[in-house]
This record gives sequence, C-alpha cells and structure tokens, in this order.
Amino acid sequence: MRKYILPLFACALLASCGNNKKEEVVADVLPEVKIATVTSENIAQTEVYSATVESDVKNNISPNTPYRIEKILVDVGDQVRKGQLLVQLDASNLHQLKLQIENQKIEFNRTSELYNVGGASKAEYDNAKMQLDLLQTQYKQMSQNTQLYAPISGVVTARNYDNGDMYSSANPILTIEQTNPVKIMVNISEIHYKDVKRGQKVNIELDSYPGEQFTGTVTIINPSIDISTHTFLTEVTISNPHQKVRPGMFARATINFGSENHVLVPDEALVKQIGAGDRYVYVYDEQAQTVSYNKVELGKHLGKKYEIISGVNNGDKVVIAGHTRLADGKKVKVVK
Repeated sequence: MRKYILPLFACALLASCGNNKKEEVVADVLPEVKIATVTSENIAQTEVYSATVESDVKNNISPNTPYRIEKILVDVGDQVRKGQLLVQLDASNLHQLKLQIENQKIEFNRTSELYNVGGASKAEYDNAKMQLDLLQTQYKQMSQNTQLYAPISGVVTARNYDNGDMYSSANPILTIEQTNPVKIMVNISEIHYKDVKRGQKVNIELDSYPGEQFTGTVTIINPSIDISTHTFLTEVTISNPHQKVRPGMFARATINFGSENHVLVPDEALVKQIGAGDRYVYVYDEQAQTVSYNKVELGKHLGKKYEIISGVNNGDKVVIAGHTRLADGKKVKVVK
C-alpha cells in the first residue's frame, strides 16, 4: 500500500494548484460597467401645493336679537348685489315703536311750546327731548334688524331657516360669499421665504377643469413662521369674473422660486441603499479606473433624469450599468 501514497499525494497537489490558478483567473476579471458624463443645467425651482378654494369674503346674515322670520327673499345659489334686501323679519314691534315715537313727538312739541312761554321748566323740556331721541335710536336699530340687506355682492351658499321660523343665535339665517375674486391659502417652507413676493404669479390647476390653467397672484405673505412646521402662510388670489372657480374646489398651485444650476443624472445611475431611503451614485475615476460610492441629495425628477443637489459634480462620469459587483474603491473596466 505504501507505494501508492506518493502518486496520490502528487495528484492532490496538482489538483490544488489547478484550482488556485482558476481562482486567480476569476479574481483578475474586472467588473464591466457603462458610464455617462453628466452636465449641469439651470433648473427652475418649482413646488406644487395642494389647497382648497375659499371665498375672498364671507358674511353671515343675522339680526342682533331673536325675531320671527317673516320672509327669506333668496335661496342657495342665488347671486346677490350689495344693498339688496335678503330677509324680512317680523315688524310688529317696529310698528308699535313707531306709534310710540309719534306720541312722543306730540308730547315734545307740547312741552317745547310751554317751555317757550315759561309754562315748563328746562328739565321737563330736556327730558321730553331725551325720550324722543331714545325712541328714535331704538327705532333705527330695530329697523336694521327687521330688514336684512346684503353687505357684499356674492352668492348665497347657506340658508338655515324657512319662512315662519324663529331665529336663534345657533346659526345665521344666510351665508353670502364673494366669489370674484376667490383665494387659496398655502403653507410654504421657510427656506423659500426670501423667494416669495407680493404680486408674484402662480399657476393654478383644478380637478374640476382638467388640463385648464388658471392664474393666481400672491396677495398676502404672513410675516411670521410657524415654529412647529417651519412654514409660512401665503394667500393667493384668483380672478374669477365668469364664476367658474367655486369655494370648496380642490386646487394645485405651482410656485416658481427662480432657477439654480444643478447636475442632472440618468435614472439608471441611481442606487438605493437596502433598508434605507438614501440614494447613491457610483462615480468613475478615469485615472485610477475605480469607482466611488457617493451619497446624493435628489431634487426633481425631470423626464428620465434626476436633479442632483449634492454628491455629483458637473463633468463627472457616473456608472449607468453594471452595478451588481461594485463597491466603493473597486477597480472596474469600462465598456461601450
């Protein structure tokens, strides 16, 4: 048996040497990658904000004190003009007060005549005049609460009572909203505070009118920043002469904050780190023939490219194919 030991050992040694050579051959094969040179462009810095259309002015129509409603002259959806009579309330108390005023006028005239001839004192004269003035003031206030007029031109958006109901302070009788213009309120990040200006134009899209563009104007910029959200409230007014835009509609406002020069990289260059939301790009070093694993900050997605805020420079060569076997500092072979 001993005479076979050497040949078997030699065979094993030869086999082992053969495997090492194969491993060395495999190890020498460099990962093949495709690369693309990236460039920077001036990119519009826009943001889209969702909001709900609101009326520019909203008025609740109610009397100061409870009255029985005699007649409501308008209904939901009606267009009204400023100064138009909307509601007639029970005027029986007003009629009684008017009779009291007529009687007090007679009493005042009688007291005034007596006072002029010395038949009444100055105190009696002043008291009669005061009573008349008081009744006239009450009449004026009551008349304003028995006939309710529109304080603005707009549309009736709510009616909470019917003819004959007793008004209570729980709800207004009517609600009128001014619908030309209308407005939306958007919360904008504080990083853009310096970029928003009064009078700035804003593109508006409404789900109710797909494909149609409306134009808004920045009218109010809140001077303070919300400490919890780090945003500031901005009012955008929309001209609405044809009453197409209605309160309650869902709107998207696109605001342009100027442009910045940033690099654009193809979608294929981005690598997502497993278990995290971070994005990376392999940047090729032509001199060393290696790649570096660069974390990037993404901007907007523009067609088939991403705006890169940081992590890649203008003129860099990035890997767009062959990521599988790559690692930071890995030597690679570039193929077309």
